[in-house]
Amino acid sequence: KAVMDRPRDGPLALLLLFLGHVITALEVPLDLLQPPTITHQSPKDYIIDPRENIVIHCEAKGKPHPSFSWTRNGTHFEMDKDPKVLMKPRSGTLVMDISGGERAEAYEGVYQCSAHNELGTAVSNSIVLRQSRSPLWSKERISPIIAQKGQSLILHCRPPAGLPPPIIFWMDNNFQRLPQSRRVSQALNGDLYFSNVQPEDSSSNYICYARFPHTQTIQQKQPISVRVLDNKPVDERAPVFMVPSESVSSKMVLRGEILEMETAEMQCIFVAVMSLIFPFRPTPAISWVKRNSEIPSGRASFLSFDKTLRITDVSEADAGEYRCIANNRHGSVHHTIRVTVNAAPYWISAPRNLVLAPKEMGIITCQAAGHPKPSIRWLMNGLPIENAPKDPSRSVEGDTLIFSEVQTGSSAVYQCNASNQYGYLLSNAFVNVLAEPPRVLTPPNIVYQVIMNKPTLLECVTFGSPVPIITWFKDSRSSMLEGNAYVFHENGTLEIHMSQPSNSGKYTCVARNNLGISENHVYLEVKEPTRILRPPEYREVQRNRDVVFECKAKHDPSLVPTMTWLKDDGELPDDERFRVDSDSLTITDVTESDAGMYTCIMNTTLDQDSASAQLTVVEQPGAPTDLELTDPGARSIQLTWTPGEEHNSPIKKFLIQYEDALHQSGVWHNLTEVPGTKTTAHLKLSPYVHYSFRVLALNDVGFSRPSMPSHQYRTSPAAPDENPTEVKGHGTEHDNLVITWKPLMPLQANGPGLQYKVMWRQQGIEKDWTSVSVANVSKFVVSGTPTFVPYEVMVQALNDYGLGPKPGAVIGYSGEDFPSAAPGDVRVLVLNSTLAEVRWSPVSPESVRGRLQGYKVHYQRERSLHRHNSHHSKQSTEIFSPNKTRGKLPDLLPYSVYSLRVTAFNGRGEGPSSVPQRFETPEGVPGAPSFFKVSALDLDSLTLEWGPPHERNGRLTGYTFKYQIDSKNDLGLLEELDLPSNQSSFTLHNLPHSTRYKFYISARTQRGVGPTLTEEAVTVLDRAMVSPQVDIATQGWFIGLMSAIALLILILLIICFIKRNKGGKYPVKEKEDAHGDPEIQPMKEDDITFGEYSDEDRKPLKGSRTPSSGTVKRDGSDDSLVDCGDSGDTQFNEDGSFIGQYSGRSDRDATHDSSEPPSPVNAMNSFV
Repeated sequence: KAVMDRPRDGPLALLLLFLGHVITALEVPLDLLQPPTITHQSPKDYIIDPRENIVIHCEAKGKPHPSFSWTRNGTHFEMDKDPKVLMKPRSGTLVMDISGGERAEAYEGVYQCSAHNELGTAVSNSIVLRQSRSPLWSKERISPIIAQKGQSLILHCRPPAGLPPPIIFWMDNNFQRLPQSRRVSQALNGDLYFSNVQPEDSSSNYICYARFPHTQTIQQKQPISVRVLDNKPVDERAPVFMVPSESVSSKMVLRGEILEMETAEMQCIFVAVMSLIFPFRPTPAISWVKRNSEIPSGRASFLSFDKTLRITDVSEADAGEYRCIANNRHGSVHHTIRVTVNAAPYWISAPRNLVLAPKEMGIITCQAAGHPKPSIRWLMNGLPIENAPKDPSRSVEGDTLIFSEVQTGSSAVYQCNASNQYGYLLSNAFVNVLAEPPRVLTPPNIVYQVIMNKPTLLECVTFGSPVPIITWFKDSRSSMLEGNAYVFHENGTLEIHMSQPSNSGKYTCVARNNLGISENHVYLEVKEPTRILRPPEYREVQRNRDVVFECKAKHDPSLVPTMTWLKDDGELPDDERFRVDSDSLTITDVTESDAGMYTCIMNTTLDQDSASAQLTVVEQPGAPTDLELTDPGARSIQLTWTPGEEHNSPIKKFLIQYEDALHQSGVWHNLTEVPGTKTTAHLKLSPYVHYSFRVLALNDVGFSRPSMPSHQYRTSPAAPDENPTEVKGHGTEHDNLVITWKPLMPLQANGPGLQYKVMWRQQGIEKDWTSVSVANVSKFVVSGTPTFVPYEVMVQALNDYGLGPKPGAVIGYSGEDFPSAAPGDVRVLVLNSTLAEVRWSPVSPESVRGRLQGYKVHYQRERSLHRHNSHHSKQSTEIFSPNKTRGKLPDLLPYSVYSLRVTAFNGRGEGPSSVPQRFETPEGVPGAPSFFKVSALDLDSLTLEWGPPHERNGRLTGYTFKYQIDSKNDLGLLEELDLPSNQSSFTLHNLPHSTRYKFYISARTQRGVGPTLTEEAVTVLDRAMVSPQVDIATQGWFIGLMSAIALLILILLIICFIKRNKGGKYPVKEKEDAHGDPEIQPMKEDDITFGEYSDEDRKPLKGSRTPSSGTVKRDGSDDSLVDCGDSGDTQFNEDGSFIGQYSGRSDRDATHDSSEPPSPVNAMNSFV
């Protein structure tokens, strides 16, 4: 890159400080003169494959284009003398053709390339060319190794020295890598170490392989045979180091080399590479520590079962003491490794090209570091600077070249060489003296697009000598940009920290020096950021269901968005089940493999936003497996199993089921449940069952499939553990006792031959039990028992192996018989017209012949005391508890005759009835009249009619009649009349018109007034309307409206007739004289048009003449009152009902014989 400085004057002592702040890198355009610059070269240590042609790269640029030359081993390389060596055109790259069998090693050496033009010479690094080598193992005879169990053992590899060094690994003759562990491991030098050998280590196929990476060849050592003896006891002991024997070792690491190799390793195995080997038993644990510091966690890793410490990117800070510690239960041992970090030279500040105008000043610095500190040596055009031509404008100050008052023709290429004992650095930097006006190298009219609130960099790459001064303008050249919102970089770039919409526009950069001026325009567009408004959310879905992830975003409308979905940071599976829409991702028929993290990315050409959500696929657990029965007992066993997959939903519990192949083969029963954290259950079993078990797992989704059944486990028979339950004794006849029980389940039988021993005896009478054994039944009937006496009953289970436990006795009773006596002394007390009380004497206990359950009173209405109501009603029954001797009979009908009888009843039924008793109920209030209606006889009177009640409940004494005016706001004064019982109608006279009334009527007896019937009625001009609704025809506003409409119609008709008589175009009188009715006469064609319409303006109506019928057919719209005027402009606001009354008849109307002309009266009547 080009560098220019701007100091003009001042003491030389201040020059370096000043120049350090103003040097700016510039790229010299290739159309200007410039010294050569090396752009590409081969590495310093260049190892080649001898099977391929040799290519040594050297590329350079310059103006004029440079020529190239080479040296080999410090002398000029005469490539023209070797036809196998070619140089590429316009390049310094050498190609050595060894395809003809030439040996690559003949071209080994140190090569250096020089690129020349008239302004100077650039040189490459010294390239050491070496051929890669992969030599064979030397032939050797390896004796078998015999070791005692527990001893340490080293199998040496000792691979041949190759270039580059080979990669070592151990395999057997089947090309299987030997497994390594804390006990068996490979050292960094390739040896295989056994901390303590075991019999399984015996083998005749321990083979060390060396792979040479450059040529990709593998060399094999002769197999090593190891035999481990196991004929002596092995003692445990504390760990000790096999090698090294001393407690401290050292390791030197080069900063630069390690950085190139990427790793530095320390291993507790071998001295030279910080390695330790220790024989021990048991195998110890290994740890690493660094004295007075921490092991760098980010760059350190522990390999080979913690035996190797690897630190990448080694720096001087990694120097120090590292300690490897081995521990087992018998003790510990440690080894200290002192690490020294040296460094080949590395750049602090490499020299940079310098472009100066005549009379300007500048510097080239060459700052390098290393350990030990490197020495700096300057060259000019490939020659030591002390041997170069003297230049008064140039001086050397250690690692700095100072130029002052440079002249045209002072251009040259300078080389800086920094070296110490571990290597060297070489860098070219030219000084180019030019006088050039400014030029802007950035293409014009570039449009920069940036997202709001993001930084913006507007480039203005320029070149000029002297270095141009850059200024920026926005939209116009009126004012220069300045202020804290802008940052002006030395290379001309304008930076805007936080771009805002107001920053959009046209920007101009202007470059000036003393030789001229140049400018360029660029444009900035600030866009709205892309944002995801509704990110996808966590989803938990069952397998085979569908799931939808939403992802809604907004973006700048001028940018084209692209929605991309990722799964686990990779592409979506190529599966039609994944459907991507504009703002969503749908996965149908979800499978377990679909679980993962889904990310939606909204991309534009400028920015993006993303959001992620997890998909968890759940389903029923996998079926448990590996059922195993352990700890068998007479009545218990231990069941263990292995849970199936949880499928992302934790197992909540396990259900254990069993099948009894002996009693119910193929039927599975629930046995017990255990929490989902357990995988074992202690099962309690019953005797005489052939068990098979299976397990089901339950999670939030549901039950798993059942496991495979366990093997069958049979329990031995035993006597029953329990007896039947729900034992009862009762009679179904007066001379039997039925004993019932709930039989045992097959699982409760405990053995074959299950029977039931049924035992009974009469309580308090019999001392001995009568028993019988039955099978396959759940009841037994004892016949010939006394009626309703207590029995003690027991049922005991037994099988072929004995009796069950002694049962407890229950009390049951033999069968009942009907009661033999009726209640006596039955009396009735009438309390009121609807309620009576009956009393009786209880029956004797001997006559009950069972358990007395109560008394029944049967009663029936025989007739009404009123002559109009004599029908019978159905019988009713009231039941009373056995301790009652009285009861009430509700809901009786007044003024009636009733009969009743009383019985006692037990579980068998009712006994004989008592002597029937009759009683009468007194009068009550009557029911409502059977009907009530209101009618009108003349204009000012109303007639009311009613019928007597259906339920008179006594002798009617009359009717109570009431009425009052019912206005909108309130009710008027209530008038009351008493009417005789034989009256059924009543008329009210002299009532006001259009008045609403409310009427009430009720019947009465001596006991009082019955329910009331209500009716409403309204008096009108010509009728009374019995309705609770308002009649619109009686409203004053409606009558006034109709009168106004009738008057308007009359006026319009008069006007119409007057205009017809004046116009002469409607000869009404002639038609009336000839036919009497003008509406049904044919019309002439001239008569069809009216007012301003002419024959030319309007054609005759269709069917205007029909001579055979003498009628006129009109358009579907018929005539209207508009036709009555001359101009047709007359408008009416009336609806079609009026028009239809006056307009000409339709075809249907024309068939009527009536010839009455239309009149205003008829038109008005159509509205009334």
